[in-house]
Amino acid sequence: MIRFGADNGKLFEEAFAFAEEQVRRFIEKYPGFYPMYSKDGKWKHDGPAWTHWCDGFLPGMMWIFHSRQEPGSADAKYWFDQAKAYTTPLEPRKHDRDVHDLGFIFLSTYYRWLQVTREPALNEVLIQAGRTLAMRFNEKGQYLRSFVAENSLFIDIMMNVGIIFYAARETGDRKLREVALRHSYTTRRYLVRGDGSTSHEGLFDLETGAFLQQTTHQGYRGDSCWARGLAWALYGFSSCYEYTRDPRFLATAQACADYYISHSPNDGVPPWDFNAPADSRALLDTSAAAITAAGLYRLCRLVSDPMKGHLYWSTAQLVLRSLCEKHLAKRDPKWEGILKGGVYHLHKELGVDESVMWGEYFFVEALDRAMRPF
Repeated sequence: MIRFGADNGKLFEEAFAFAEEQVRRFIEKYPGFYPMYSKDGKWKHDGPAWTHWCDGFLPGMMWIFHSRQEPGSADAKYWFDQAKAYTTPLEPRKHDRDVHDLGFIFLSTYYRWLQVTREPALNEVLIQAGRTLAMRFNEKGQYLRSFVAENSLFIDIMMNVGIIFYAARETGDRKLREVALRHSYTTRRYLVRGDGSTSHEGLFDLETGAFLQQTTHQGYRGDSCWARGLAWALYGFSSCYEYTRDPRFLATAQACADYYISHSPNDGVPPWDFNAPADSRALLDTSAAAITAAGLYRLCRLVSDPMKGHLYWSTAQLVLRSLCEKHLAKRDPKWEGILKGGVYHLHKELGVDESVMWGEYFFVEALDRAMRPF
């Protein structure tokens, strides 16, 4: 049985404790507030959101914190109560048809809550969220449309399609499963390139369903590899394989992982876009690294080749160690986030070199996975 090394173990435990401390401070300072990205290290500001997709990440961290407490302890009760208080208000969004992010919102919250209490009502919320997301399916193009437009497919949706697979499994609904499968096949075909790199967005002809072109909103160019998009694909296709056991999805996840490993700097923390020009490559995205670490911990358990499994596990360890050693906000007492150096939207100048909620959540998830036996 592989376990994290003693040195990494202490480092990861200290980082996890710091994350708990920062979240405690946050909810005491800003009760009831759901942040998206920081501005000058502060969570509460008047910066625009662009889209409403991050509300599950704060309570999601609370559920992870709860899972690591001694059962029956005061800390366990504290994190359960806080997680429940921040999760419950999200329930109406199970009918939200304006976003493609219902997996982010509900798998990080109601799914984790369900694992604790097994209350049937929680499962019904998850099933409805999956059904709602499936309503975005474009029959001609065979994809779940993004929030941007009817003809738009985002790589991000691979992180959300899992809630449709979940709803299909729980209900035995073959049509739901088919929607999730078709979307995943379309994304694999048109947004993942032969070298394992990914495009942010694909556009389709609404009349015929024909694929038109790769493009981007947040990457450097339509033909470049936006780092966070690659991380979404790596993690998303790993999850897709867990639900389906279709070897094509595992191969895609591995291709994305191999591209990340081959093109990242030695410490595993990537530039915001792998093809950005030289003067822009100094801008890193720690949130992409955190998502990748969490995804690699997942992927390493799925591959049959032990050498590949060890490569993915050891890379996850390297990336997570780099984040802990170089990018924690621990040395900056005024910084309210956990992880510095995240990027939300460079072109809109939103959350650039800041803390971002998905980076916080997947960093905590990666730490949690790293501190469990292989």
